[in-house]
Amino acid sequence: MNLTEKTVKQNTLYRGKIINLRCDDAQLPDGKMCKRELVEHPGGACVLYVREGKVLLVRQYRYAYGQELLEIPAGKLDPGEDPALTAARELEEETGLIPENVEHLYTIYPTPGYTNEKIYIYAARTVRAGNVHPDEDEFVNAEYYPVEKVVAMIRSGEIRDAKTIIAIQHYLLRKGGKTGDASLEKF
Repeated sequence: MNLTEKTVKQNTLYRGKIINLRCDDAQLPDGKMCKRELVEHPGGACVLYVREGKVLLVRQYRYAYGQELLEIPAGKLDPGEDPALTAARELEEETGLIPENVEHLYTIYPTPGYTNEKIYIYAARTVRAGNVHPDEDEFVNAEYYPVEKVVAMIRSGEIRDAKTIIAIQHYLLRKGGKTGDASLEKF
């Protein structure tokens, strides 16, 4: 059975700085009409960096949740920007570290029920010093945490950010789940 839904008419309700909101008329596979609400988002990229068994996280107040969150460095893609460049840019902006290169780990669809956002997850292995220069409306603190502590914070619910949890799980899977192994740097 074909599961494809056909867009009959796009209806933009709001155009914003980061998102657009639509309520489209769509046709279901059985021919019936329906409404589909969609948040258009340009996507984002993030980067995991681990040094000497410590994960680099940024602490940032997230208005939508009304609290500070710990996350790997991340940011929104600029129009037409390569996600690898976004990841590298965000690492420098938020932490002052410039990656030699970044390796793509995953592309995730964080909430496929109502948004077209994609998040590109990268890892950086080798970095050099740069300058911290967050966006003018961005306030972050960069902090290193031992891998074991990050795992404990994920288990306790202190770290709830999905992209960060996925990146850490990837890191651990590549290492066979061992957090105390010195070879973890070579993922």
